[in-house]
Amino acid sequence: MGDLAADTLIEPAGGPGRYGAKLSADWNIWGPNGGYVASLALRAAGLATGRERPASIVAHFLGVADFDRVDLDVEVLKASRFATSARVRMRQGDRPILEALVWGVDGGGAGLEHDAAPAPDVPPVEAVPSFEERVAALPEEERRPSTSFFDNLDQRPIDWLETFPPPGPADPRNRAWIRFRPTPRFDDPWADACRLVIPIDTFGWPTAFRVYAHLDPPPPVVAVTVDLSVRFHRPARGDWLLSEAVSPLASGGLVAAGGRVWDQGGALVASGGQTMLCRPAA
Repeated sequence: MGDLAADTLIEPAGGPGRYGAKLSADWNIWGPNGGYVASLALRAAGLATGRERPASIVAHFLGVADFDRVDLDVEVLKASRFATSARVRMRQGDRPILEALVWGVDGGGAGLEHDAAPAPDVPPVEAVPSFEERVAALPEEERRPSTSFFDNLDQRPIDWLETFPPPGPADPRNRAWIRFRPTPRFDDPWADACRLVIPIDTFGWPTAFRVYAHLDPPPPVVAVTVDLSVRFHRPARGDWLLSEAVSPLASGGLVAAGGRVWDQGGALVASGGQTMLCRPAA
């Protein structure tokens, strides 16, 4: 099991805007989880900009990294009184892994206030069985192997498919309460924002696959994230997060997914989306 803050730790590496980090195998899911990789870029931007918290990240995934050291170069593109834009380049040796644009902001500016994004009407977290309880209730032959990534999450799935495979295409919407293990939240706003990036990246593909889960054999493709965007609306309160993923469309070799995250108090804390590129399943 990993620890999100420790596993996204960024260290200065020999000059202004140059940083290094080590990818942890505890975040393995077809290789390093994309949201986890983007989280390292986010934290590097936080160090380089010195702002209070992130406002947004847009990331392009250029290669699959090994679980080893990565080098990050951060270039400040624009700095104003309350906000800074930065470009982050992540590499392993000569291989480009990720490019990201990040805005960091400080408080204190003039602002508007409205909120038309209520949380979905779902059961409270204490009324929802855990993922482990759901799996334990399945017949042995229906239990599928998991990856080390999911050891880092305490999941309470709401839109659980009671029959798998389902009798027909399932609704491509997936909601779950999640809490990170072993540390559920972090004092550093940039580290705490990482727990919002990961669900927006992670649950797009399984949500899209709900449409095809009834097929036997399943489609011989997987869809990998090529771009990811997250907007950080406000800090999350509490340990538990309510994640909602939707996949409205797949066409022309691309799969689209959007995600929103609310905190336990019902406040929308992040929203975003991803483009996934289909490729043959291994």
